[in-house]
Amino acid sequence: MNFIYPATSFVVCTALVAILSWWHTRSTDNRDARAYFLADRRLPWFQVAGSLLLTNLSTEQMIGLNGAASIHGAVVIAWELIPVFALLVMAWWFMPRYWSGNITTIPEFLENRFDRPTRLLMSVIFLVTIVFNVLPFVLYSGAVALSSIYHVPATLGLSSRSALFLIAGILGLTGTVYVILGGMKAVAVSDLIYGLGLLVAGLLIPLLALKGLGDGSIADGLARVAAHQAPKLNPIGDAKSNVPFATLFTGMLFINLFYWCTNQTIVQRSLGALSCAEAQKGLLATAALKLMTPLFFVFPGIIAAEIFGAAVGNGDLAYAKLVELVLPDWLSGIFAAVLFGSIITAFNGALHSAVTVFSLDLYRSWLRPAANDRQMLKVGKLFAVGMCAVAVLVSGLLDDSPDGVFTLMKRIMAAFKLPLLAVVTMGMVSRRVPAWSAKTALVGGMATQFFLDWTLGSGRFGVTVHWLHIAGLNTVLIAAGMAIAARFSPAPAPVERGRSAPMDVTPWRGLRPATAILAAVAIAIYVALWSFTAG
Repeated sequence: MNFIYPATSFVVCTALVAILSWWHTRSTDNRDARAYFLADRRLPWFQVAGSLLLTNLSTEQMIGLNGAASIHGAVVIAWELIPVFALLVMAWWFMPRYWSGNITTIPEFLENRFDRPTRLLMSVIFLVTIVFNVLPFVLYSGAVALSSIYHVPATLGLSSRSALFLIAGILGLTGTVYVILGGMKAVAVSDLIYGLGLLVAGLLIPLLALKGLGDGSIADGLARVAAHQAPKLNPIGDAKSNVPFATLFTGMLFINLFYWCTNQTIVQRSLGALSCAEAQKGLLATAALKLMTPLFFVFPGIIAAEIFGAAVGNGDLAYAKLVELVLPDWLSGIFAAVLFGSIITAFNGALHSAVTVFSLDLYRSWLRPAANDRQMLKVGKLFAVGMCAVAVLVSGLLDDSPDGVFTLMKRIMAAFKLPLLAVVTMGMVSRRVPAWSAKTALVGGMATQFFLDWTLGSGRFGVTVHWLHIAGLNTVLIAAGMAIAARFSPAPAPVERGRSAPMDVTPWRGLRPATAILAAVAIAIYVALWSFTAG
């Protein structure tokens, strides 16, 4: 590969995005906490959608999900289509309730609903999972992609492990600079620009691969994949598959409900909107974009299986090998810039949310209540540097897992995050759920998940239950326990200590028809793929 053109185009594209982000945020006063954490609630719907999409989409999908698709086929499409329904639930149910409470963080909601210890406990759990479960996986998968596609170890004369550390450090440092200097508005602007680039570049890879397979004809290449990889195009998994179809209604649904409805990183982007209606438009626009993402986060993996066969190993290198094969030199720098951007936007989105939770829910709420905005932001930015350093170190310690990095990340998420979904949901459903049950659920829910994995997941009783079913079962058990507590040990009075300032929660007028269309299209994709493979 000739590195002159790729390097030049990479530097130009990356610098251009940085300049545009600075230009659009130059008048923002990031000494003000509201501006820094929520972009002063001035984000239009398209910036909300772009920020949501790029916070979600990164190399753990490009690398991990395509890798899973190369091995397991289209059953993993559920990770991209079930979010459509979760986003609809967020727009209809969760968003109006968050907005009416005038909150900035999910732990703040828990304090308003339960008590301050619940807020502090959730803040600690959130920060631990961000630094060990989210940031390192983003950096690791991004470093694997860039190192493999552009042969960094051979070019720089480094070992593979050293190259991963180096790239992870550069990615982490760049993302941290965005967070420290720009705040949420800079993150949202860069997300939108890189999001558009990702949609174009991501679609280009499978088209070029199909053209190569078809000797110049995309249609012929598609016919070849359809003929040879038909079993992998079936989205309906049996009980032994990576994603059994029944899990779409248990753990798969609950994990996506947590991610899109109670995950601080996602919720914070929605809360930065101009209004509740504008946030709902952004959420539904994100759902529409998610309908497109299988084209570059699932099907390239199936194409890679056709081209490379068993050479894809556990799958985590499938996408990198495909990109290296089909991308011409003159485009590789632009693609690297888009890939780089998707990594740092996912990283800085999660890191910015971690800084928000630390600054508001731990530092000002607990450690130093009298701190002003400037003091709080200074400490929060120092905390971001520390989080970045830990994430880089942990990312270098990650190694290949039998099921790939994407599945490993989701399994850890199920254990640590699904208790939060149960707590927030039960807090909204019933005013009689006591605070002690929320704290018990946050800690005990993690313990029961590990116990169920150890027993049912390992087949110790002669029956092996899929980990997604176990995740769903654990969520239901947590919610049931809180319901029992509300029945026999209810809170002494309806608990709702949210801010009294009225907030306009008038819904978007197009919410109902847009919901019907999006749900119908998601179901139609499943039906179409199943009909093709069945007939």
